[in-house]
Amino acid sequence: MKRIIPREEYCIGCHLCEVYCALEHSKSKKIWKAFKESPKPVGRLHIETRGYLALSLSCRHCEDPPCVNACMTGAMYKDSNGLVLHDRDKCVGCWMCIMVCPYGAIKKGKEEKVVFKCDLCGDREVPACVEGCPQEALVLEEVE
Repeated sequence: MKRIIPREEYCIGCHLCEVYCALEHSKSKKIWKAFKESPKPVGRLHIETRGYLALSLSCRHCEDPPCVNACMTGAMYKDSNGLVLHDRDKCVGCWMCIMVCPYGAIKKGKEEKVVFKCDLCGDREVPACVEGCPQEALVLEEVE
């Protein structure tokens, strides 16, 4: 199972991981067009800062995910590869997954009443946030 491991000692809080994530999940995949799209592309992670410390928070794809257990519609589910994914068509915006996530890694949509979470950029070998981080503060690791 692959997971993104944040290394807070390298994170400078530049938010580029959020930008690369949103761009990867945009319709156009072009930075000069993506942020003019409607609805606006949403990054599936966020930067938590406290003073000079910063840390990128994203889904840890838990072995026994509380978000999946709390989801009343089955919108949150675990696939055969161990990824915790979200089916936006089943989401009713109850926010239970947000409330039970121990990492604070699930985001509420601003324009749409659905949640957004890391999907490890399923169609890529290396997630966009990991590839784009200039400080190498995000590492993709194989975890058992």
